[in-house]
Amino acid sequence: MFNLVENDIHLAAQADDKQQAITAVAQAFVEKGLVEEGYLQGMLAREQQTSTFLGNGIAIPHGTLDTRHLVKQTGVQIFQFPNGVKWSDDNIAYLIIGIAAKSDEHLAILRQLTHLLSDEDIAEKLAKTTDAQEFIALFNGDNGNIVDETLVSLNIDTTSLLTLTAINAGNLQQAKAVDNQFVTEVIASAALPLGNGLWVNDSLNGNQKNAIAFARPKQPFQNNNKTVAGLITIANVDDKIENLLANLLDPQCQQQLLNGSATQVVAALQGKVEEAPAASTTTTSAADTSTAAADGQLEATFTIKNEHGLHARPSAVLINEVKKYKSTIQVKNVDRDTAFVNAKSLMKVVGLGTTKGQRLCFVAQGEDAEQALKGIGEAINAGLGE
Repeated sequence: MFNLVENDIHLAAQADDKQQAITAVAQAFVEKGLVEEGYLQGMLAREQQTSTFLGNGIAIPHGTLDTRHLVKQTGVQIFQFPNGVKWSDDNIAYLIIGIAAKSDEHLAILRQLTHLLSDEDIAEKLAKTTDAQEFIALFNGDNGNIVDETLVSLNIDTTSLLTLTAINAGNLQQAKAVDNQFVTEVIASAALPLGNGLWVNDSLNGNQKNAIAFARPKQPFQNNNKTVAGLITIANVDDKIENLLANLLDPQCQQQLLNGSATQVVAALQGKVEEAPAASTTTTSAADTSTAAADGQLEATFTIKNEHGLHARPSAVLINEVKKYKSTIQVKNVDRDTAFVNAKSLMKVVGLGTTKGQRLCFVAQGEDAEQALKGIGEAINAGLGE
């Protein structure tokens, strides 16, 4: 998880065109010591390959694989263009998030941007604000409470409540919500059963921000003759978090914590109970895994082979393939246990943060659903343009 500071933000910037805007981002990278000279050429080359415009007035220019060796340190530089910059024929960028990343670290950054890519209101406010601190709060989704997917850990292979505690405490510390004293004390203290296999713990000391972390084992286990199916660890500095804590007693919220995806767990902790996608019945196919549902849905799962995961370019190739078909198509990252998203939306697909070897599950419904899944599978197996 990266932490945005004021020096990373450039408000009220101006540029005549896309190349000038990207040049400003590259120069900021050099000045901050994040990259070596020459990274600009990689950013411009990337833009020639595939547009880095994602939607909601947001573009994410970054270098090519050939210029990755020029990155000294992973980081971002964010430029706000209130008057907009023409990014392509039909797209205007108001927020340009330049990314310099080693290896696959950019995918973690993209996951953190998911809330921006799906919330038009926040994107619009970011394009207009003149206050850097307000910008940071909006960018981080900071409403006084930290509840996001970086604090959710699912399918942990353990039968130890202490292990779940250590994972939650470590995630809270990485988010700068707690300090070392909190970590030490919460590990030394006994968690309390909340009911339905859920447990909760906290510490009176070392709290720095309101935040909630959640860890769920792969299989429920016993602790002092009581079932452990999930652990909630709370960092608390004021009463702004009380409404969120009250949600934990709601039976529907508890069921969503026990059975939901990471996205659904976050929603439950925020008091938003969602319905999980309907299950389908299993059949066979030439894909990695395939199912056919009684309501006419077809489903197939494919493994991503791209060495550097689904960054902007292969994601764009995938989207172009999916958009060929009339069927409604949704996709989720099986290994990250995400919720299903619109497979025809570039920003949604990039937000899945898919790395090499992870599996994407596609669900198609419509007159050409079978052809769609076949075409998607062929595109993925062909390397999505790489």
